[in-house]
Order: sequence, then C-alpha cells, then structure tokens
Amino acid sequence: MSGEEILSSVSQVSDETEFYTPMPDGYIRGRCKYVVIVGTVMSGLGKGIFSSSLAKLLQDKGLKVSPIKLEGYLNIDSGTLNPFRHGEVFVLDDGMECDMDLGTYERMLDIDLGRSNFTTSGQVYTEVLHKERHGDYLGKDVQMIPHVTGEVKLRLRQLAVDSQADVVFVEIGGTVGDVENAYYIEAMRELAYEEGPGSVCFVALTQILEPRVLGEQKSKAAQLGVKRLMEMGVQPHIIACRATNPVNEKVRQKIAQYTNVPMERVFSMHDCESIYVIPNMLRELGYDFEVIRLLKLDQRVNLRQERKAWLKWCDFVDRLDVVNYEINIGITGKYTSLRDSYASIIHALENSGTNLAARVNIEWIDTTDITDANAAEKLADMHGIIVPGGFGARGAEGKIACIKYARENGLPYLGICFGFQMAVVEYARNVCGIKDANSSEVDSKCKNAVIDILPGQKGIKSLGGNMRLGGRDVEIAPETFAWNLFGKKNSVRMRFRHRLEVDPNSIEMLTKNGLVFSGKAPGESIMQILELPDHPFFIGTQAHPCMTSRPLRPQEMFVGLVAAGIQKANPDKKLPTPIEAAEKVRKQSGQRKK
Repeated sequence: MSGEEILSSVSQVSDETEFYTPMPDGYIRGRCKYVVIVGTVMSGLGKGIFSSSLAKLLQDKGLKVSPIKLEGYLNIDSGTLNPFRHGEVFVLDDGMECDMDLGTYERMLDIDLGRSNFTTSGQVYTEVLHKERHGDYLGKDVQMIPHVTGEVKLRLRQLAVDSQADVVFVEIGGTVGDVENAYYIEAMRELAYEEGPGSVCFVALTQILEPRVLGEQKSKAAQLGVKRLMEMGVQPHIIACRATNPVNEKVRQKIAQYTNVPMERVFSMHDCESIYVIPNMLRELGYDFEVIRLLKLDQRVNLRQERKAWLKWCDFVDRLDVVNYEINIGITGKYTSLRDSYASIIHALENSGTNLAARVNIEWIDTTDITDANAAEKLADMHGIIVPGGFGARGAEGKIACIKYARENGLPYLGICFGFQMAVVEYARNVCGIKDANSSEVDSKCKNAVIDILPGQKGIKSLGGNMRLGGRDVEIAPETFAWNLFGKKNSVRMRFRHRLEVDPNSIEMLTKNGLVFSGKAPGESIMQILELPDHPFFIGTQAHPCMTSRPLRPQEMFVGLVAAGIQKANPDKKLPTPIEAAEKVRKQSGQRKK
C-alpha cells in the first residue's frame, strides 16, 4: 500500500489490518509540512538553536511554525530533573515543566508554547498503556510498531491541527544510536512514508572533529553517524556540520559523497559569538530556500513580510556589536559550575545589555562559603547581583549575606523566586529584628518561618505535584517602583515555579518596617513582588521573569538591573534611570502600553 492508501484506511482498527495510525479530527494530509532535526556523533551540539533559527527564517516569510521537542527519557516532564544533569527546567505558560530548548524556541520565535510542544517517552508510554487498559486497541497485542510509533505520529498531527501550522519543526533529543530515541526516528520514517514526497525534510546535525594533535578537520565520525541514520531508513535531505572553525570544502565533499546529500545541502555550522547571529548565517547559506523548495512551500511565502521582519531582526543583531558601557553582574547561586542551569537568566541579561548598548560580564559566585565577613570582598567588583531560583538549604546563608550587602551598600539587586524568599528572610532578620527568621524549606523546625509552604500545597507529598506552576497575572500596586518600571500597568503576566510564599502573618510586620510588596496574586494574599523605595534598585519577585524575556522585548526587571548597573559603574555620568531605560526599550521594540 502507498502512504496515501494507508492514511485512507487507518481510521479503522480491526483484525483485517496491521496498520495503526490514528488521525486527529480535521487533519488534512499535505496541509502541514514537517522538518525533522536529528543529531549524530554527540549530544549538546545545539539542535534546538539550529532548529529555532531555521524556524525563524520560515516564520519571517509569513509561514506559521510550531516546534515540538521529543525527549527519550521516561520522566513525564522535566520538573524533577537535576539542573546539574539536564540544565535549566523551563516552565511554559500553561505550567508544563520542560527542556531548556523550549526556552530557545520561545525567545527566537517570540511565541508562547504549551504542553503540546513537548513530549517525553514517559508521556507516550503512559498514553499507550491508558488506551490499552481502556480497550482502544480492540484486543491487539500492543507493540512498539505500530502502536507506540502511531502515538508519536498522532501527537505531531494533533499539534499541526491545533496550531494550524504550515510547518512543524520536530527536534529529537539525544543522538542517533540512543536506544531510547530509536522509536522516535522510526516514527519519523513512517510519517515521511505516509505523508508522501515533499512533506518531510530531514536535517542531520553532526560534528566535524578537529583534534589539536592533527591540526585538520576529520569527517569520519560524521560519516558513520549519518550512515547509522540511513541504516534506520532515513535519508537526510540536509546536513549541518557543527565545527569550531568553518568546515572546508574537502570535508563537505566527503560528507556529500558518503551520505548521498548534494554538496549545496551540506552546510558549515561553525561557532559564533552569539546564537542570535545564527539565523543570519543560515540565511546567507541558503538553508531557508532549500527547505522551502524541498517542501514545496513557494506559494505560501510572503516576501513583503519577510523584508520587514528581517530588517527588524538585523537591527537587533547590529546592536550586538555596539558597546558603550561595560558592567559586571554577579549570579550568586549553587549551580554555578553548570551555566545551562541559568540559561534563561543569561539570555535575559544579554538581551537587556544589547538593547542598552552594554556588555554584561557575568560573574559566577558560589554562595556556599560566603558569609557576612567576606561578602564585601566577594562582591567588590560587582555592579549588580542576582540571587536566582533554587531549592534546599545549601548556600542559603551565603545568599542572605549577599542580599544584606546589596541592601546596605546600594548595590543593584534582583531576587528571583528563592532570591525573593531569601530577601524576605534577610529583611526580617536584620531590619525587623527577628534573628531566627528563616524559610521552612531551609529549616523545617524554624519557629519564625517568614517563608512557608503555600496553603494549597500542604498535604501534597509527590515531587511532581507540589508546585505553583505556569503563567499567572500579577496585580501591581499603583505608584510603586514596579508599577513605574512596567510602564504604569496595573497587571502583568509572569511565570511561576514555587511551593512556598511569604507567611501571611508576617506581611504586616515586614511592611511596617519599610519593605514594600508591590505585586501580589489577584484576590489573594500571596506576595509576588517586593521592593525597597530608597534603594537605587532593589527588587525581587516570586516569579521567573527571565522566562518571558525575548531578544526584541527584554523583560523590564532585567532592563532595570542592567540600567542600574550602568549607573553604578558610571557614577559621574548622567544616565537613564532604570524606569527611564525600561520605557526607552519598550518604545524601541514597538511595544504599546496596555
């Protein structure tokens, strides 16, 4: 049977057929195209960066794109993964805890994604077993093929229907050869067969090695990796070669010869200073039009829209090289040895710095050994600090010492989630005089827990269900610093991932002593933003503002921190205040007040 004949018969499940490809209501074969990105040789080559950059090029042409990340691990989501092992847990607006690559897609495409854009093997197997228990397979013996691969294809097609995308970008985690990802690749092979020619474009992202001892580029590992993909029934249409330096023509010739991929579709993807120049690199190399041609999307391209979008993006990229100021921002945490743990913070600082013509040098400060006695020495060269999110007691006292120093010495400060909580603890101890004030997470036996478990989370024991997650509206108190920073908005939307809050019984004591809670949950006594009015820049939030910061629309709290840092580094110059800088960036990005 042809792919078309399969699709016409798959809606029926019976003993008469071995085909099983459930189709969502409203799915039209050929309407949506697919770009599938797989990795070879090694993981961590930047499949998400490459995929989102290519998706942006097609988005700029007027095509609607929707990405999905397929992860092989059996976790239902990324919420319980250790940042040391897997990097940052990124939270989507609908509360889905996912891979940090979803943050890359949101930033590059400037769109909000949801749980349908992230799939794990745990989700797939759970759904298959659920259907088996409910008799959906009509007594069939449930197998990897066709039932598990059928579930994967169903998720892609359902995403196509729900998003009305012209192109769905499918990123398969890990590398070719990983046991846990093999069925994903098989599902993509089946998808290409069923959808027909010109419907699926396969891209293999590989690594060109350049051993120092040899002094030349070697392609054998890349050849073998792509060969492994071909052995699984997938012929790549495009090969992107990751390398430290531009991949030379000789190597590209070898890759083309051994993989049946034309030379003009074997591209060099060498290192560059910022991920935001990668779309320019791909465009110059012609990736976008190769994909348009392969998927027969010529008639859907809007060249007028592309020119406008591209000029706007190039204006941003050009500003990457404009540096009028240089500041040092310290990130004081306990995961500082793995930068991916703070990926969104890094990008939020970079985006804010670019929009303010400042180079932001990030200093990684492990708080494990910081005390009141050495905080001044550790923070001496900083123009601002961030205490980021985190869990557990390790390093907490060091963070409190950093916050105390920032508060007392006018050092610009931004507290994020745990940093918000520790700012409350520090203020309760050193301003309100509650010397044993603490968080019940740090000290479960604490008698004065100014930070305690959320009422709605009490009694929930499982790790996967005890968090306040996703996008929430924050009510901003008028005439406060935050209100002015956000452009005099009475409400803003931010993303949350926490299970503790400011103890409601402590709020009056804290505010009487000068701490201002300028943001709260609408209709509830859950404090979400704090500030100190007489400080150059001292603000904290229970949210993760970095997760909604975008290259062309940097988040105001980060813009304010960078602007305050510039003032700190240039005390003799008359420079925009954090509020003025935030307003300038809003106008620059074309945002309108709501």
